[in-house]
Amino acid sequence: MTDAREPSDEVWMPLRLSTQARIGLGRAGDSLPSRRVLEFQTAHATARDAVHEPLDVGHLEARISALGVPQALVVTSQASSRSEYLRRPDLGRRPADVGHLPATGADIAIVLADGLSPRALTDHGPGLFKALVDTLATDFTVGPPVIATQARVALGDHIGPALGAQTVIVVIGERPGLSVANSLGIYLTHRPREGCTDADRNCVSNIHPPDGLGYEAAAAVAAELVAGAHRLGRSGVALKDTSRERVTDGRARTIDP
Repeated sequence: MTDAREPSDEVWMPLRLSTQARIGLGRAGDSLPSRRVLEFQTAHATARDAVHEPLDVGHLEARISALGVPQALVVTSQASSRSEYLRRPDLGRRPADVGHLPATGADIAIVLADGLSPRALTDHGPGLFKALVDTLATDFTVGPPVIATQARVALGDHIGPALGAQTVIVVIGERPGLSVANSLGIYLTHRPREGCTDADRNCVSNIHPPDGLGYEAAAAVAAELVAGAHRLGRSGVALKDTSRERVTDGRARTIDP
């Protein structure tokens, strides 16, 4: 029987359809209903698995190659294992070696990084990469894709200059949460170099269709930011997203210093 002090499930159901937040969970005595407790434990386990699951580089390479682009290049950070990567964020920001990367001189370098959710890159990386290339290639040259493992965002500050790219776009698995464990983020840095901070970057987050931002919408925002960065000569807090009038089914944000 529904507690007289609580709204019925019929009241909460329409609200649950519009958010992934846990609302109107109900009560069983002094605790939550068993179903809600199990749902929470499942979400927590899913988030932990997403962080620790290693990226299958060969599988991702094959899927990227199937898009008809140049063969992907592979870079790893100085973190030697997933465990060390999680314990030493600083090692994830520095490459083990970029000497094998060719100086392409392309306008844009796209880095596919595992980040804190390799699962997100597996699920959404190829689709987002295709959308980015299709959108950017009309106005810019795009270098060969780079797959980065045990990677933090700042790893792109080394990869971009090695490729001779003006702008680096790091597509990276975002930190898993209890509602989403496979979300991607785009971090864009114009004129990347060692020592860049978040104030030098722009971010498009929450990319995980169908519940989050879609691939084409995210690519459209990124393309506007790239064009703005090339006009302005820099990215980051000085560069504002001007695509909102055309992209209404997602969100973009600029990282503050």
